[in-house]
Amino acid sequence: MSAAELVGLVALFLTGVVLVIWCVEVFIEAVARSAVSLGISGFFLAVVLAGIDLENAILGVTAAFVDLPTLALGTVFGESLFVLAVAVGVAGLAVPFRMAVPRIYLLLLVLVPLPAFLLSIDGTLDWTDGALLTALFVPLLAGIFWRERRSETTFLLSGEVEEVVDLEADAETAGASGTTANADAGAEPNGGDRAPAPDRDPERAADRHARSDRDADLDLDLDLDEFVPDLEGKSGRFSLAVALLAIVGMTVGSGLTVVSAEGIFVALGISGLAFGATVLSFIASIEELALTVEPVRQGRAHLAVGNVVGSTVFYVTANVGVIALLRPVDTAGAVMTVHWPFLAACLLVVAGLFARGRVTRAGGAALLALYVGYWIANYA
Repeated sequence: MSAAELVGLVALFLTGVVLVIWCVEVFIEAVARSAVSLGISGFFLAVVLAGIDLENAILGVTAAFVDLPTLALGTVFGESLFVLAVAVGVAGLAVPFRMAVPRIYLLLLVLVPLPAFLLSIDGTLDWTDGALLTALFVPLLAGIFWRERRSETTFLLSGEVEEVVDLEADAETAGASGTTANADAGAEPNGGDRAPAPDRDPERAADRHARSDRDADLDLDLDLDEFVPDLEGKSGRFSLAVALLAIVGMTVGSGLTVVSAEGIFVALGISGLAFGATVLSFIASIEELALTVEPVRQGRAHLAVGNVVGSTVFYVTANVGVIALLRPVDTAGAVMTVHWPFLAACLLVVAGLFARGRVTRAGGAALLALYVGYWIANYA
C-alpha cells in the first residue's frame, strides 16, 4: 500500500469517527426532546443515557457485524481503560478532588467485570455468553436507576440530556400528584415516587448557575455540542425524525470507521485487537475527558464518579455481550495476558482512590502510567 493510500484511509477513518460522535450528539438531543414531549421522564433518560456509551456500542457492533470481533473487543478494553486511567488520571492531575462514593458503587466497580472474565477463561465468548452478559446489564441499570431516584446526590446524569431537558421541572411535574402530603410532613424531595431533581440543594444549584462563569476560565469542551442543531420548540415528531436520520448517520460513520480501520491495521501489520484497544478507542473516547474532568472542575465530582461507574458497567456487560451475540470472540492469548490484567490493575487503583475519598495527583500519575504501559504492552 502506498503512502497516499494510507493517508486516504486515515482521513476516511477520522471522518467516520467524527461523524459517529456528531450523530450520537444529535441523536441524544432529538431523543430527549421527543421522549419528554411524549411524557417520558427526563430524569429516567438522563440516568439511562449516562449508563450507555453509544459511540463505543455502535463501533463495536459494526465491527462485529462485518466479522471483525477482535477489533470490537479491543474497543471494549480500550475505552474501559481510557475512562479509568486517562479520564480519572487527568482529573486527578489537573484538579485533585475529594468525594464520598457509596459502597454499592465501589463494589459494583470491582465486581461487575467478573462475569465477563469468568466466561472468557475457556478461550471464547459465544452467543450464549453474550446473551448472559447483555441480560445482566438490564437489572444492573434498573438497580442503578432505583438507587439514583431515591438518593439526594445524583451520580449518573447525562450532561447532554441535562442541557436539553429541565430536569428539575420534570421532577416537579412527575411528582406533582404526590408532593402535597410529603411537603406537609416535611418529607425529603426525593422521597416516595417523586423523581429527584439533581440540583435540589442550594449548593449544587449554585454550582449549576455559576457554571458559565467557571467555564470562562477553562472550558474542556471536547464534544461537538456547538454543531448540533437546536431542536428547541420543535414538535416531538420532528425530533423523532431527526433521531432516525441520526441513526442513518451513525450507521454510515461507523461503517467508514471500521472499514478504514481494517485497512490501516492490515497495512501497518498490527492486530485488530491492539488497534481497537489503542488508536480507535483513544480517538472515540476523547469526549470522556470532558465528562469526567469538567464535573470535577465544576465541583460536581459525583457526576465524574457516576460516569466512571456507569461506563464500566456498560462496557463489560451489554457492550461485550452484544458483540459476542453477533460473532464468537477469541479471548485467549493477549486478551488474558495483557487486556484483563491491565483492566484489573486500573480498576483496583481507581476503586482504592474512590474508597479513600480522594483522587490525588500521585494517583492520577499512577493511572496515566498504567495507560502508557498498556499501549506499550499492546505493541511489544
